[in-house]
Amino acid sequence: MPNRREFIKSTTLAAGATALAATTATAQTQAKPAVKKKTELFRKKLLEGLGGPWPEGGDLKPKKIKTEQKDGYRLEWLTYELEPGDRCPAILLVPDGVSDKSTAPAIAIWHQHAGQYHLGKTEPAGLAGNPMHHTGAALAKLGYVVLCPDALCFEERQDPQKKLRGGAYERFEFLRYTVAGQCMAWKNILDMRRAVDYLVSRPEVKTERIGCYGHSMGSTHTWLVGPWEPRLRALVGNCCLPTYAGIHRTKLLHCFPNFIPGVYEHGDTPDIAALTAPRALHLNLGETDRGTPIKEARAGVKTIAKAYAEAGAPENFSAFIEPKTGHVLSEKMWNKTQQFFAKHLQA
Repeated sequence: MPNRREFIKSTTLAAGATALAATTATAQTQAKPAVKKKTELFRKKLLEGLGGPWPEGGDLKPKKIKTEQKDGYRLEWLTYELEPGDRCPAILLVPDGVSDKSTAPAIAIWHQHAGQYHLGKTEPAGLAGNPMHHTGAALAKLGYVVLCPDALCFEERQDPQKKLRGGAYERFEFLRYTVAGQCMAWKNILDMRRAVDYLVSRPEVKTERIGCYGHSMGSTHTWLVGPWEPRLRALVGNCCLPTYAGIHRTKLLHCFPNFIPGVYEHGDTPDIAALTAPRALHLNLGETDRGTPIKEARAGVKTIAKAYAEAGAPENFSAFIEPKTGHVLSEKMWNKTQQFFAKHLQA
């Protein structure tokens, strides 16, 4: 009889594929034939633009580095394998009282960009950066197991040879993936799926109740991974839904993960987010956020809502646009986030 970790490792990919097929089928059976055909075509073109299917996940080969007790939860510094030769440093936050005998919902947090390449996992984990974004620590205190990984090019995942710094290394990686027929978003999605693999492998986690949250670039990561990771039951993106139409109108220079070759001919970023349907998705936006031109974002919210209605799950999508608010995690936005996770992960 295999132990729990071995069983999960051998079944994670099969379960993910089954869940994706099931949720996609549920959405499509609710939709009209013309809508179904259009959605299938867009998903196909999106996958082509990203760079094609992702490799099958293998053994995570997790390594625990150290632990530290905090008020109400413990921190575990760890690494796990993304691809052969590529490991992800991350911090896991486990609430006091949560164990394999008393499991809890889990949330993966995708950190922001902000041009702060020295920051990644440690900001949401509550160890560095802006206290506004110590969201992982706050969620751990609410009883969630929280995983905070570094995104490629940030914190411990900067140039290992130290030849390029900050934005130069990010540009190099974006171009390296592009000439290989992929893009930065393809790699980000692969890494996020492996983060979910890791959460599924933890005995403290209710594997059917996993969500994700991200601010700014982390929000982009949220609507990027949504269509491809059916094990994410509830997703929240804060302050980032830049459309290609808005980017072009305002000549906006944005983070590399936003740009997927060839996709704009077939749809815009809200159409990508809409592929998450019928699973629960919430977006917070600031009306005056310069990184998300609001005219196009308002239209994008309507596009996503329509897709959820067509999938027979209009109640699973919500959006909040806060007037006279910029690129922040406001108190109202944070309240919306907590309420959403409580509804979909704890209820």
